[in-house]
Amino acid sequence: MPSFRFELRCDGRVAGIDEAGRGPLAGPVYAAAAVIDRARATRKLLKLIDDSKKLTHERREEAYEAMIASGAVQFAIAEASVEEIDRINILQATFLAMRRAVQALAEPPVVALVDGNRVPPGLACRAETIVGGDAHSYSIAAASIFAKVARDRHMTKLAETFPGYGWESNRGYGSAQHLKALELLGPTPHHRMSFAPLSRLV
Repeated sequence: MPSFRFELRCDGRVAGIDEAGRGPLAGPVYAAAAVIDRARATRKLLKLIDDSKKLTHERREEAYEAMIASGAVQFAIAEASVEEIDRINILQATFLAMRRAVQALAEPPVVALVDGNRVPPGLACRAETIVGGDAHSYSIAAASIFAKVARDRHMTKLAETFPGYGWESNRGYGSAQHLKALELLGPTPHHRMSFAPLSRLV
């Protein structure tokens, strides 16, 4: 379970940063930055916050809405487009989305706790990486939920305009349904053409 032990080691305002959507064949990559006011965060709210990968779709949605309603979590969500992913590669596009999320916060953090083992270059504050951070830090776990829910909602909306690929359920990942649809329907403007197997179609 997450805790505040990493946040408590830092002086000043601490933001957690995480991403969603590095691996899919379609759709943008999302990142979120979240700052939790520990004095206002209730035990009931914190019980909802965990690594987004461990939560069901319903629990993620519940946590997302509860964090917003609580007023105890300041957050910002940003993305890097498919065009940016294809132009600068997925790692650099992920870093770009993370920088955008931090810059979009109403108040800049003093320290950012970043999920993973690499600090995004050019981040507007000091940063510390935590491998598997979404399972250890409440701030990163909160960011993981914001990024995941926002991206899932975006892919569900795209699925209405581009039916057949199953994006409402596979979220753009290379499921059997998605790969079959690529064979039958071909790629859309929302596909990452630099990713295999799409790169072989170019």
